[in-house]
Amino acid sequence: MAYESITLSSTFTIEKMISIHYFEYMNDFSFPGETHNFWEFLCVDNGSVRVVAGSSVYILKKGDIIFHKPNEFHNVEAWGNIAPNLVVISFECYSSFMKFFEHKILHIGDIERTLLAQIIKEARLTFLSRLDDPYCEKLIRKEEVPFGSEQLIQMYLQQMLIQLMRKHSQAPLVPLLAKTTKTKNESTLFYKVHSYMEENIDRSITIEQICKDNLIGRSILQKLFQKYTGCGIIDYFSKLKIKKAKQMIRNQHMNFSQIADSLGYSSIHYFSRQFKKITGLTPSQYASSIKALSEKQEKI
Repeated sequence: MAYESITLSSTFTIEKMISIHYFEYMNDFSFPGETHNFWEFLCVDNGSVRVVAGSSVYILKKGDIIFHKPNEFHNVEAWGNIAPNLVVISFECYSSFMKFFEHKILHIGDIERTLLAQIIKEARLTFLSRLDDPYCEKLIRKEEVPFGSEQLIQMYLQQMLIQLMRKHSQAPLVPLLAKTTKTKNESTLFYKVHSYMEENIDRSITIEQICKDNLIGRSILQKLFQKYTGCGIIDYFSKLKIKKAKQMIRNQHMNFSQIADSLGYSSIHYFSRQFKKITGLTPSQYASSIKALSEKQEKI
């Protein structure tokens, strides 16, 4: 038989990564703005922000994403009373299809959110640079990194661009990789339980209660969260609580005792121990570090 090969076409090719950030800002932060000769996108993981892009002004809420084309002036500031969490990634891409993302506010779904989470996860494993440092101008590789981590970052980002374009345009919706019914059901179940946890973030709940309220077996639930998060379900719930606590600290509306009480902790001491266990900082150390970053930015 005479086999013939074909050359696969590429729509988006990420040539270089400039920066990968996950920011946890105060509720009064403001970035004065900048321009640069590469692409950048900002995605709101929590809260709301006001963004200037060129001559346009936008209010972005949780799940919204905006792309800044090369040499477009842009700035951002917190909007409302909730301290925002932002994913900001900049890169070089010379595909003509990037024009699709100009002057648009798009909304991400579960697939794009998962891809972003994978990019952040791989970046933390690959680079020494702090992802929450807005003054980092260069990604510095670690001496030892997981096999293929940089290629995975590139692939996840390229897949996210394709997914967004398919979702928000008339491009044919043929999946890159056909998902089995089982995978789709798992994803739906995971986000259902995740939403349940967020709705009960102020309570102390057990695995048994989670299983009962979501009609799922304990072993299935544990395997599901190990697959999607790499940790146990109660550990994941604890991380969600501390993520919420960090946001409340940045909101500057409550003291530490009030935050601990509102999140269902039995005491301020237990809350502080859990906070340090998960973040490596005490609540007061975290508040000081965020304030220091904010003050540094104001001086620039």
